[in-house]
Amino acid sequence: MRFFFLFCLYVTSAYAEQAFPKSSSSPTPTATPIVFSPRTLADLKRLQQAALKSDYAYKQVAHLANNIGPRLSGSAQAAKALAYVASELRAMGCEVQLEKVMVSHWVRGEEAAALVQFPGQAENTTQKIVLCALGASVATPPDGITAEVVVAKNFDELKALPRDKVAGKIVLFNYPFDKQMAAEGRGGEAYGEAVVYRGDGPSAAARQGAVACLIRSVGGADYRLPHTGQTNYADHALKIPAGAVTAEDADLMADLIRQGPVKMKLILTPQQMPDVESFNVIGDIKGSEHPEQLVIVSGHLDSWDLGTGAIDDAAGVAVSMDAANLIEKLHLKPKRTIRVIAWMNEENGLRGSKKYAKDNEKEMSNHFAVMETDGGAGHPLGINIKGNPEVKKMLAPVAAILQESGAGMLNLVEHCGADIELLEKAGVPAFSPIQDSRFYFNYHHTAADTLDKIVPKELVENSAVVAVAAYALANMEQPLPR
Repeated sequence: MRFFFLFCLYVTSAYAEQAFPKSSSSPTPTATPIVFSPRTLADLKRLQQAALKSDYAYKQVAHLANNIGPRLSGSAQAAKALAYVASELRAMGCEVQLEKVMVSHWVRGEEAAALVQFPGQAENTTQKIVLCALGASVATPPDGITAEVVVAKNFDELKALPRDKVAGKIVLFNYPFDKQMAAEGRGGEAYGEAVVYRGDGPSAAARQGAVACLIRSVGGADYRLPHTGQTNYADHALKIPAGAVTAEDADLMADLIRQGPVKMKLILTPQQMPDVESFNVIGDIKGSEHPEQLVIVSGHLDSWDLGTGAIDDAAGVAVSMDAANLIEKLHLKPKRTIRVIAWMNEENGLRGSKKYAKDNEKEMSNHFAVMETDGGAGHPLGINIKGNPEVKKMLAPVAAILQESGAGMLNLVEHCGADIELLEKAGVPAFSPIQDSRFYFNYHHTAADTLDKIVPKELVENSAVVAVAAYALANMEQPLPR
């Protein structure tokens, strides 16, 4: 309670300094410049209240997830989704452009695995293993691969094995996602520790002579849910079939291998099709005073194909669209242009964001700020900031407003989003909502990423953060330090 009182005292003081600077008989070099006008602060309050009552974002998530469904790059659903979002942005009054980008088109195919030899096996039986292919995985031969399984917890354990103990075998990386870390609200950190095995595991196994690689699914999912995601084949390693098994099946195999030899039959039949023409969807609300200066709000439109991509990342697209929707409905006039972007191909290539950065390379100085929402739809606690520490002080009055819905934290971070990384590196101040990550990785990249995981109240709280932050940045009375 004492912390909360001191926090309120701080933000109230900051608000007073910004909105009502002390009068002086003569200008002095130490006078605090106004960051937000009283009119802007009042409009931010209106935006927040309107967002908390809006069902617009939920309707958008529902349509993208339920009506259109999974939206893997290159798919018919991805094409349908970008046409839909473009139409919605036009309908609310945005100036819309479609930025062409060639994207990867990978098709999952058949997935099957079974243990065909293991200690204690009943005669003429097998044990089914629940798994999925990793994005970009190559296929097994049509009749599959039958080979012994060798387990390693991490890269060091694999390297410690003699090559002849790995060559010709299927490697299983059994690195567990840290559920305790996630329960403490550090889901992103837990994910970062485990996901390196999804990205680099197959090539590490191939260098040791393995014929296929499996990883323990990244995330906290129970109920034998496999977790997909992109793998990254190294340039100088053989491409071998790669998949993710459920946490339960990883434990099963590790236990059996401690008892004796385990052999698996594995069938994966993905196909890498020719690249497909696709688009980033860009919608602008033109600024009234500085239309050339851009404040971006964004999410990515593509999703993995096991679920329907509700939390990853229809939610991020929807709250970004809602920011524009609310500003238009309240007839607000941002001084800078607010640009909504629905990125394409975040999940398996980032080609959409790379294309945007290339196309706008000479306009980076006009990119005032950029925000991405790609952490689901959990309750927002505040705003992450990748930028000059002074930015945090400047946004104190915005934090005071957002604290009314429990989102008043301002946190300096090293990275705010995959799609905005190149803009970050170009020096553009970057932002993202701080979202409750305790449960996100239970569903992320699994078949359970569906509409029912969206809590409407928490979704509108995210809309409020994005809309308030976007309009605040667009109407600042001074530039952001870089």
